[in-house]
Amino acid sequence: KIGKTSLLWTMDPGTTLFVDLEAGGLSVQGWPGDSVEVRTWELARDLACFLGGPNPAMRADQNYSQAHYDAIADTFHAGMHPGKYKTIFVDSITVASRLCFQWGTGQPEAFSEKTGKPDVRGTYGLLGREMIAWLTQLQHIKDRNIWFVGLLDAKKDDFGRITHEPQIEGSKTGLELPGIMDQVVTMTELVSEDGKPFRAFVCTRPNPWGYPAGDRSCKLEQTEPPHLGQLMEKIKTGEKRNPAEYFYTLGDNNE
Repeated sequence: KIGKTSLLWTMDPGTTLFVDLEAGGLSVQGWPGDSVEVRTWELARDLACFLGGPNPAMRADQNYSQAHYDAIADTFHAGMHPGKYKTIFVDSITVASRLCFQWGTGQPEAFSEKTGKPDVRGTYGLLGREMIAWLTQLQHIKDRNIWFVGLLDAKKDDFGRITHEPQIEGSKTGLELPGIMDQVVTMTELVSEDGKPFRAFVCTRPNPWGYPAGDRSCKLEQTEPPHLGQLMEKIKTGEKRNPAEYFYTLGDNNE
């Protein structure tokens, strides 16, 4: 409840598509831009294929292929014009993983070939492959800003150390997510020097709070105002710093 979905209000409604998987109606009630509700994994997959276009590397029997695109394009063309969108705001990847897992439990891979009983390992394997393919399909859309919103879990190990991980079904997607995305931003509440709380984006790591973050643009400060429109503008037009100075601090323990 930090205000993730409400970030939609910081973007241009004329050029933003809101992909609503969470039914977050109250926080965006009255949003004047285009939106599409997604309640099944099949629809999430078809939408990604339509927005990203056919992937020429895929066979005709695979998702995101030319055959897949041809089969679903007319359904979306009736009410959606992807060329008008500069930003696609997906809320949330957490719910997307749940829809994918629920779909996966009914697929042949989710059952043992020998006994016919449910096989959780097969389900999670399918989940990982499906989620990575879906994210990659959306991430490869050219000339668009693609934002995936998700919840963050705080976990404490046996030594009392706290780590933060994306709340996503299965481990494969969470582990590979930072390698797929150009920007990783944590929206959180911090405390100023005078003791007043304020919301902020944590954009780089290492950071004092141990939050997931990463800035491939080399243009952001460690913390930025929680305004997605301004953040995208800074990534686009801000001054880029020397990556060697931006990412690395030389020391005895560095290799």
